[in-house]
Amino acid sequence: MSLAEFDEIHYDHSAKRLDTPSSYLLRKARKNPHGLDELRQSMRSGTVYVGNLSFYTSEEQIYELFSKCGTIQRIVMGLDRFKFTPCGFCFVIYSKPEEALNAVKYLGDTKLDDRNITIDIDPGFEDGRQFGRGKSGGQVSDELRFEYDASRGGFAIPFADRIGNNYDHQARPRHRRRRRHMPEAEVHAAADADGEAADADVAAASDQEDNYVPE
Repeated sequence: MSLAEFDEIHYDHSAKRLDTPSSYLLRKARKNPHGLDELRQSMRSGTVYVGNLSFYTSEEQIYELFSKCGTIQRIVMGLDRFKFTPCGFCFVIYSKPEEALNAVKYLGDTKLDDRNITIDIDPGFEDGRQFGRGKSGGQVSDELRFEYDASRGGFAIPFADRIGNNYDHQARPRHRRRRRHMPEAEVHAAADADGEAADADVAAASDQEDNYVPE
């Protein structure tokens, strides 16, 4: 599949265009058989995805910033799948595709609540996409983050769970080897064999003592 129309190889501008899909969307499109159609849909959907938000950024703050680029029809806040609390992303739906492209061009990497937000075109919001996809209910990127981030909930999950160890290695339970069950007849036979071997060793030792001749 060719994505030449989105790879900027035919653009003759002196500066990099700001209204094109991100490298993440391009990589995703190359792995998807319908990726080219999704990119074209993203260019005319009027929806943008906003990431790297603080958990404490309100919908009013987002509206105030993004309304500078056009008329907003709806803002959908990203939520934790289990707690239903903000988890650092949202969708902004404009009335016209041109307004969404303006937001990508002019508001990308803007600082909001002391964080540089990311903005990308989106093929369109569907119900269910407002929830995080991580195992803990939030975003996957937060679960892979090892540094403390106060504006995004600190540590997403405990350190021991993030490295895959839920308890101290010194406190691991020791598993005992399971003994094989032996019938009573085999037990007696083994005991008799051990007894005969012991008697043979004693007899051999006695013979050595009796045949001893001092010099």
